[in-house]
Amino acid sequence: MVSGFGEPTGEGWAQVLELGVAFVLALLIGIERESRQKSAGIRTYTLVGLGSALFVLVSKYGFTDVLGDQVRLDPSRVAAGIVTGLGFIGGGLIFVRQDAVRGLTTAASVWLVAAVGAAAGAGLPVLATLTTALYFVIMYALRPLQSFVHGRYPDVHALRVTYVDGRGLLRQIIDLVTSRGFAIEDLTTSQTATVQIGSGRGRDESEAPRQGGRLVTVVLILSGRGRLPSLNAALSEVDGIVAVERTTHHAED
Repeated sequence: MVSGFGEPTGEGWAQVLELGVAFVLALLIGIERESRQKSAGIRTYTLVGLGSALFVLVSKYGFTDVLGDQVRLDPSRVAAGIVTGLGFIGGGLIFVRQDAVRGLTTAASVWLVAAVGAAAGAGLPVLATLTTALYFVIMYALRPLQSFVHGRYPDVHALRVTYVDGRGLLRQIIDLVTSRGFAIEDLTTSQTATVQIGSGRGRDESEAPRQGGRLVTVVLILSGRGRLPSLNAALSEVDGIVAVERTTHHAED
């Protein structure tokens, strides 16, 4: 399409369709994430996919009025800019609590939806649609395979949990561990410290001091098909548990 000044603008129905494809595909991925109640949902994914498509369209058609012998256009450079910019959003979605890393899949899916939007904006709707379909294959069809791998090759883990004594937390810890697909092969406890109210700094030291009491450390040797990051996150949420961390397990010969 040509503007009134005789310059191509790239604002035809083809570009509108490309933007629409990016919107629909990003929306589908956002609906899946929203249904799982993730930190990024419909609006975030749709905005990222739509914005990526628009950036590509702008890089393709937005600078035609300045092109000439002295000015060269390289639309492919915008892809690198989108990837760099998405690192900021992805970094905000990943967080670490104790030994549990959460948000990796969400960050990766935001990165992927940006690629889908960029592909749609670049005039590659088939690739964008195929990638979206493969996304759903990964999120749903591969889950049974993941469960099979965990069941076929159960790991042995050593987990050190520090908690405030006298609250019946050991039973709660055992219940959480067994309910998440792990068996306890061995368990040892030891008293680590006596804390006073008002002492301590940071979460690892201040959780118990705010309540007072003795700290007890239990080392659990676990085996099974459960997901350790999920277990770590659940234990970290229990009131009275001060620290959760993996430790080294030395198997007997």
